[in-house]
Amino acid sequence: MRNITPLDEEILFSENEIIVSKTDIKGRILYANDVFCRVAEMATTDVIGEPHSIIRHPDMPRVIFKLLWDTLAAQREIFAYVKNMSASGRYYWVIAHVTATLDSAGKTIGYHSNRRKPTARAVKNIQKLYDKLSTVEAKHPSRKEGLIASSDLLNRILSDRGESYDKFVWSVGA
Repeated sequence: MRNITPLDEEILFSENEIIVSKTDIKGRILYANDVFCRVAEMATTDVIGEPHSIIRHPDMPRVIFKLLWDTLAAQREIFAYVKNMSASGRYYWVIAHVTATLDSAGKTIGYHSNRRKPTARAVKNIQKLYDKLSTVEAKHPSRKEGLIASSDLLNRILSDRGESYDKFVWSVGA
């Protein structure tokens, strides 16, 4: 992880722009478009070969990334709201669509992600959930216990709403 101090300053990008990246199966960046680099405040040469977590914001609950990786391992696509951090420590929100890249035999050989600007309403709603999940994760003496507890909380919230995670993601912006 980079040693960058997060700043409470948002980077905005246009709702017409798409942030695109491709990674290998370990999550190392193989391709990043110009929008990715501009918003992340990094040159292409700074990101290629680096783990995608190079843009991970510490405010993000770990359970969301576990959900992402579990979904991708099952070769299913996932949509998720993600708060990322740029090289300067500023943040930006995205609604990410992540899919596995498959070879001709159907084996996962990497991942592809397109990210768009989420609505302000969606960010406001998802931030409330992420704050709860992060608080639960931080309360536990071990990262593993925190992850289990936040996963349990997320599952209870979804169950109480009678929604799958996929349905929930689309309902927060409505």
